[in-house]
Amino acid sequence: MYALIALGYTMVYGIVRLINFAHGDVFMVGSFLAFYAIERLHLPLPGVFATAVVGCAILAVAIERVAYKPLRNAPKIAALITAIGVSLFLEYFTALHQVFGPNFYAFPRPFQVVSREIGGITVTNIQGIILLATLGSLGALQFVVYRTKVGRGMRAVSYDVVTAGLMGVNVNAVISFTFGLGAALAGVGGVLYGIAYPQINTFMGVMPGLKAFTAAVLGGIGSIPGAVIGALIMGQSETLTTAYLSSTYRDGIAFLLLIAVLLFRPTGILGKGRTEKV
Repeated sequence: MYALIALGYTMVYGIVRLINFAHGDVFMVGSFLAFYAIERLHLPLPGVFATAVVGCAILAVAIERVAYKPLRNAPKIAALITAIGVSLFLEYFTALHQVFGPNFYAFPRPFQVVSREIGGITVTNIQGIILLATLGSLGALQFVVYRTKVGRGMRAVSYDVVTAGLMGVNVNAVISFTFGLGAALAGVGGVLYGIAYPQINTFMGVMPGLKAFTAAVLGGIGSIPGAVIGALIMGQSETLTTAYLSSTYRDGIAFLLLIAVLLFRPTGILGKGRTEKV
């Protein structure tokens, strides 16, 4: 799940050099859309995923057009502050009683939980669904980025925005598509999170968003494989910390990893240093 969220951070940064701190809250909206799709519309699991994916993609494109596009040529600090502002707006706006409300909600699982012991390890069907959905999403993302015309445009814009525009790439459309694609993956993560940890609220995206950002930096922000590797390391470090030390230290270890990476390898595991153009 960290990988699905981290991919949105790393793709947006790779295209427009922006840390979209509202991305964790888009993930939260995906969980709530899934909640209502199950609770009110009684949709099957594929329909729940489709609702969350489409809703999050539309929300992210709207945020990009309204909040980020006017600041595209502004100093980076302006876009960064705006990203934090959008994040806070989503958290407190959705906490209104007229929207999602401030309470915790029990997320209804759309199927019965079944566990099985394999080689002394207990595995549930929830873990299987998370694994399959994540691998399927990553495969689809790799196909889009490396086998489609819009993916070629994304790689071109990531390399050089001005030159890509001169070569006929619709830069604005590519940027909006990137925001939508990253948010769609966050929507998948939101559904999986609700199924795995069946309690949601409007501030639930803060910590997973920060940890996914840490995972993206750890793997090398701007690198898709790096985001996945960083997320796996992050998840494993949290699990091992909980198992052998205490769950109290789990969040602290995650951010100690971020500090260590920034000190000793600022570009991350698979990241590459960027040369300044003159």
